[in-house]
Amino acid sequence: MAEYERSRTMAALPEQVFEQAADLDRLDSWLPNALHVHVEDPPAVTVHDDHDEQDTSALLSARPEQMRLEWGTRNEGYYAGWLQVAGIGSGASEVTVHLSFFDEHHDPGERSVQEALDASLRNLQEQVRLRVENTAG
Repeated sequence: MAEYERSRTMAALPEQVFEQAADLDRLDSWLPNALHVHVEDPPAVTVHDDHDEQDTSALLSARPEQMRLEWGTRNEGYYAGWLQVAGIGSGASEVTVHLSFFDEHHDPGERSVQEALDASLRNLQEQVRLRVENTAG
């Protein structure tokens, strides 16, 4: 089993960050470019991976009271993960993303995962920034 985790500070209230991250219609705006989520009947989703042209049945649940998203493969048990938003004061938030790969054949490797997590957090940060600017302006 392999586990990976990355965090990033964002200049927005935790509620704003969580709302952006949990918006099912906008998941593709911050997820790694090769992954696309098709929402079926929540919490059921299908994740399409452009790299291997595979569709995987998964579950995605939002826990707004905890400002947490959780996901994982539905039947196969290949991977699971979570995103947690925490307020750190002064209108800022820290976002942490954690991935666990239970099957080594589905683990793309530390470098690939860390790069994808960093890119996803950057994308989410940009989406949050745009949303905050549009709300304020």
